[in-house]
Amino acid sequence: MGKLQAQDRQDRKVIQLSGIILNADSTDAVAGVNIYVPKKGRGTSSGRFGYFSMPVLEGDSVVFSFIGLKRQSFKVPENVENDKISLILTMEVDEIALAEVEVMPYPSEKEFKEAVLAMSVVDPMTISSSNMSPEMLLRWAEAMPASGNENFRYFQQGLMQQNQDLYGPRPLRLLDPFAWAQFIRSIKRGDLKSRD
Repeated sequence: MGKLQAQDRQDRKVIQLSGIILNADSTDAVAGVNIYVPKKGRGTSSGRFGYFSMPVLEGDSVVFSFIGLKRQSFKVPENVENDKISLILTMEVDEIALAEVEVMPYPSEKEFKEAVLAMSVVDPMTISSSNMSPEMLLRWAEAMPASGNENFRYFQQGLMQQNQDLYGPRPLRLLDPFAWAQFIRSIKRGDLKSRD
């Protein structure tokens, strides 16, 4: 019996199944539909424009499923003359009405009221003033990781520095005569004197 089934599998012709999947109420393509042969464990999914293509054997049952749409199946006919089959498949919305569910962490309303009344609430204004001292805030600020904005700024600065390095060396301000001239002028003006 095992040899007969193996021989039957070899005799079946491979067919390229392809097509487009659309919504039943419009001409919009449905992307991400799961298309598979359950017994064989192989399949694919429809692309961005609802197109799919996969090899199947004669007699295979192909299932089309998508959350929120009714599952459909297609049986590949036996003894197909051509080695290609094209489909335009429309899938209908599967409406499932769910009953209202009330979620409560307590078995009864009475126990919920008792738990609320037993709660001890801390007034936010009574937070210790030592937690708000400048030294503590500075310590927290230093330990805080960089924000997304800071990370982006550092990343952009690194990219800019890489671009500058591609087109020549970085200028060394100690060897720049214009910077020295500006420094000497600022000394003569008295810009660097301490202001007490």
